Amino acid sequence: MRPLTDDETKVLFEKLTKYIGRNIVHLIDRPDEPYCFRLQKDRVYYVSEDIMRKATAIKRQNLISLGVCFGKFTKTGKFRLHITALPYLAQYAKFKVWVKPNGEMPFLYGNHVVKAHIGRVTEDIPEHQGVVIYNMADVPLGFGVSARSTVDMRKIDPTGIAVFHQADNGEYLREEDTLF
Repeated sequence: MRPLTDDETKVLFEKLTKYIGRNIVHLIDRPDEPYCFRLQKDRVYYVSEDIMRKATAIKRQNLISLGVCFGKFTKTGKFRLHITALPYLAQYAKFKVWVKPNGEMPFLYGNHVVKAHIGRVTEDIPEHQGVVIYNMADVPLGFGVSARSTVDMRKIDPTGIAVFHQADNGEYLREEDTLF
């Protein structure tokens, strides 16, 4: 477990900024206790500094996980967010898309969100911006990237892709055997 380098921090914050914008400050400067990001075996964990200090007593090879896994760095140096980061993304999300009940299951099976499944969206979503997907009861289902801006979403046909799928709560079941 080690702190992120400057380059790794920059890549992580750029990815988080796509989804939560300037609210990234709220992740680090929390009123209850300070939190930080730590790297363990190419995975980035969000952990309180108190628990991080206590975990230094454990050998690196024996430490499996620490805090909440936000994602991992690929071999090419890019950062991929995991679904475990959803509660924090949903809490501070700038742009949101709500899907109708008939669109929940297709999204949870890993499909993109089409216009016919959209119940409502926040205004002024730019193209290729990170969005959090909710059901109509305001339960976060996952996150993705907008395929079109809000204005263009209204103009496409009902089968046109509005949001590209990135991660959803169904991944817990689909990738159950590959988690460890």
